[in-house]
Amino acid sequence: MHVVIAGCGRVGSGLARDLVTQGFHVSIIDESPEAFHLLGDDFPGEFVVGRALDWHVLREAGIQEAVAFVACTDGDNTNIVIAQIAQKKYGIGCAVARVYDPLRAELFAQAGIRTVCPTRDVRVALFDAVRSCQLPAAEG
Repeated sequence: MHVVIAGCGRVGSGLARDLVTQGFHVSIIDESPEAFHLLGDDFPGEFVVGRALDWHVLREAGIQEAVAFVACTDGDNTNIVIAQIAQKKYGIGCAVARVYDPLRAELFAQAGIRTVCPTRDVRVALFDAVRSCQLPAAEG
């Protein structure tokens, strides 16, 4: 099964390596050729240099055969738009966008785009960690 990832930073490269170990074929897109060093020399997937907003780049990455698409560039707008392109233009049912802004993440999730919001998720995890410390009750 083929997965396309846009963004080869720490998150994208780590996800690509994880998916490959699970038997997925992965193509990863990034504007910077230097970003691909994060994958390591033995990465068996494909590297595509270019902008994921470019339909030619998406096709070069094999989006037509993909079962999933992950947008984890450093831009919320880019991630949302390319996840929508993957979902609507290419019919990919599992299109996921990393969105830092919690309000926008919720809005696009309601519109049918799967979103992961690190800002919200970390806030919840930190809150749960503080609550688990067995601190004295807060004064009201």
